[in-house]
Amino acid sequence: MLTRRDYLALTAQAGAALTLPRALLAQAGEIVTRAIPKTGEQLPIVGLGSSATFSEIAGAADVEAIKAVFSALLEQGGTVFDTAPGYGASEEVAAKAINELGVRDKLFWATKLNVAGRGTSADPARARAQVDTSLTRFGGPIDLIQVHNVADLATQFPILAEYKQAERVRYIGATTTFKPQYATIEQFMRDEPVDFIGIDYAVDNLDAEEKIFPLAQERGIAVLVYLPFGRTRLWERVEGHDVPDWAAEFGATTWAQFFLKFAASHPAVTAVTPATSKPHHMLDNMTAARGRLPDQAERARMVEFISALPS
Repeated sequence: MLTRRDYLALTAQAGAALTLPRALLAQAGEIVTRAIPKTGEQLPIVGLGSSATFSEIAGAADVEAIKAVFSALLEQGGTVFDTAPGYGASEEVAAKAINELGVRDKLFWATKLNVAGRGTSADPARARAQVDTSLTRFGGPIDLIQVHNVADLATQFPILAEYKQAERVRYIGATTTFKPQYATIEQFMRDEPVDFIGIDYAVDNLDAEEKIFPLAQERGIAVLVYLPFGRTRLWERVEGHDVPDWAAEFGATTWAQFFLKFAASHPAVTAVTPATSKPHHMLDNMTAARGRLPDQAERARMVEFISALPS
């Protein structure tokens, strides 16, 4: 449970958010959700990832900072958290934080499996041990585990299917953020009983629209979007530029909201999971989940605007 000491620590770390403009904290309207196609379960369209800066503070074992980010996520109606054993200490420290806060049951916890080296096969015993470690850290059944970067799917995905059959994992799938692996994940989506995929997608990275998104819609597969900011690529591209005034028509007043509303507005997308280590950035990100999303014409205008900026 959240103790007074925890509360004071979280308040101190989240205090910067109080200086933000009101529009950044929340917009009128409820959080937009999307259904997981296989079950109809609703998820908020914006969540939290744990690579990049989140992984850095996890590596420093800064549990209080991690708690502050989770508190901001949950206070704004978010639930989706995406992690991986391969993201340094992210999974371990995040699990410690949410269990200390007593909020495990409020989260949709997604993690990954990969014990295969580059170009090598996965050892089944090691794969099961990794899943068991993730389950122990979380302290109960996990909502989603995906094979990370489509590594040795022939070995690792059937192991996830075993855990799903045993009701220790609710949903299973696979991820990639590498275009040379797109053909592999597309074949996997056609051949296997896939609940989720995770894929890279952004306003300047539309490759997933060509085959992967239509296939996900056809097969009833949920989609988590990774890298909606292109890691740092989009931030560098818009540096020195203001968010266009017309973006306010669909509620985007910051660049984070602009990028996240674009990614979430594709009908194949279930949720977008940008990583952050700052509570005020988490609040900004969650604001993108409120109000309406851009329509097809506005999406085209967003792509045109970003494409016209120097890369």
